[in-house]
Amino acid sequence: MPLSSRLLSAVVLVALIIAFVAATALMDSEGVLAFARWTQHPWRVVFNAVPGLLCVLFLLAMTRRALLSFVLVLLVEALLYGINALKVANLGTPLLPADFYMLGQLSHGIAELLGGYLPRSIWPYLSIAGVFVFLGCLARYEPPLLRRRTGGRRVFVAGVSSALLVALLVGTWPWPQAYEFQRVRMQPWAPASTAGDMGLVNTLVLFHLYFGVHNQKPDADVARRLVAQEEPALTQYMQASSGADTRPDIVVIQSESFFDPVIMNGYENAGFNPNLHRLARQGTSGYMQVPTFGGGTIRTEFEVLTGMPLRYLDGVQFPYLQINQPVIPSLVRTLGDAGYRTTAVHGADPAVWDRARAFRSIGFERFLSIADFPADAPTDGRYMADSAMTDEILEQLDDQGPPQFLFAISIEAHGSYDVSPGADPEVRDAIPVPASVTDPAARLKLRNFIYHMRHADAELGRLVAALQKRSRPTLVVFYGDHLPGLLDAYRQTGFVNGRDHQAQKVPWLMVDTHSVKKPRRQDTSAWLLPGIILDRVGIRDAEYFALTRLVGPSLMASLDATATPRNAESDERRDLLDRGMANLTKLRLRGDSDTLAVTVGEHDAADRGLAGHNRTRLRGMIRYGVAP
Repeated sequence: MPLSSRLLSAVVLVALIIAFVAATALMDSEGVLAFARWTQHPWRVVFNAVPGLLCVLFLLAMTRRALLSFVLVLLVEALLYGINALKVANLGTPLLPADFYMLGQLSHGIAELLGGYLPRSIWPYLSIAGVFVFLGCLARYEPPLLRRRTGGRRVFVAGVSSALLVALLVGTWPWPQAYEFQRVRMQPWAPASTAGDMGLVNTLVLFHLYFGVHNQKPDADVARRLVAQEEPALTQYMQASSGADTRPDIVVIQSESFFDPVIMNGYENAGFNPNLHRLARQGTSGYMQVPTFGGGTIRTEFEVLTGMPLRYLDGVQFPYLQINQPVIPSLVRTLGDAGYRTTAVHGADPAVWDRARAFRSIGFERFLSIADFPADAPTDGRYMADSAMTDEILEQLDDQGPPQFLFAISIEAHGSYDVSPGADPEVRDAIPVPASVTDPAARLKLRNFIYHMRHADAELGRLVAALQKRSRPTLVVFYGDHLPGLLDAYRQTGFVNGRDHQAQKVPWLMVDTHSVKKPRRQDTSAWLLPGIILDRVGIRDAEYFALTRLVGPSLMASLDATATPRNAESDERRDLLDRGMANLTKLRLRGDSDTLAVTVGEHDAADRGLAGHNRTRLRGMIRYGVAP
């Protein structure tokens, strides 16, 4: 190739690289403004484009066509940024590495759930089709930029670029070292801020490198220090375990997207949930902190079923997809050891979120999904009606035999909320909307959601009323898994407490159908709910849950800097509570066979009527995992 041709090829290649870097920066959420700000930090712009450039170099070495390689990678990036924009619009958070675990779920029912959030207009799809036609033309007519024979240089470039891409996926050298200087700008607690400051690709790489593949090994010594500090109180608590001959059935309702709109400005006096408020006057209720917003139901579900806070499991966004061990310590297993039959009920595809496998690992004896519901079970909107779930719960409960733990997951109120097939338009349109919500689409989404949320409240009332007629007592626990993704409405109304949507909590309720108690207000967190349930039914000898029952409220308070006075003593305790539970959680999930002994007194455990595998113990043991 003549020198002039090689020089022209080099100039074209450099121009395309510069254009690619600029295009990647401009695709970020703030577009031109982001690019203008990034010119003060040029390395952010470069590193935001590096993974894409490696893909371009690999394709260029393989195809020899420069424009085709650049356009193809930019198309993939544009798709990535488009999906990110949809997630930000509906959930307020950017794409994270864990989101890619859902790719394996597309053929298992998750595509239907996600499809509801895709654009309704035909133009985006026509544009994508046009781009594919353009790519086909490039593949057919673009002249090669490189010669066919380059003395092994094409093979070298393809090999190096592919090796670097594999190293990036694995998270090994040189990537942690290359991105280390940018880590100081990373905000793990605020991925949206990180993406706005660093760019989407930078954010994906940073979260992958420092939370996806380099999880810190748990420190057993810190966990032991926490247990040693709590030993006296723990011993006393566990000795108080009830030896009651008859335990109540336990029905836990995880209500899809359920919340009380009274927390929104303009809805302070709304009466959308009369049954929730009526039953709250007969039991324990309050607000519950959950680890997700607008979606990611299984994050709340995992914490409620296992008692393990996800904040301590680095990088785990979708626990059922990322945690694949055959045995997971859980509330379900503890109740099974105490003689309960355990059943999960969900009127949807059991493959969604890989629940069928995950529920076996968690310990459920049975999982009743959509195929187990009657063929004529009603739907409401796009999904199974809450009334069908109530019917199935009542069908499963017996007055004879061992006590039952039934965990039911509703789906009627699942988003998206721009359409709701079959909804009664007259009833829906009569739902009041705060005057501050002026956008017609936001008003429609809010009404569609409240339409279904009111059904959830009505079914809660019907369920409790039916259970009160049974001879066997039942403990009913009800909570929302997260707030619905109504970002436009939230932005226009704001919240009564002045905080943003990510800081809001969901209502929860616990009521005994055979015992009307003085109402009690108790705010909590999703991972503390198992300890509360076990305490209520008199099972206090489950060591891990006993510990969460004792230290959980203090830990919640200590993590709230606005509610806890700061001094050296409180800081030291805050640190031990936080780090101790963090390490204990990781060790417990790993199923570590080590034990932390806690003396509960020299007595025969059977005399106290302790349940299951605890009957023969003379000592309580804080186990990280499940005994072999």
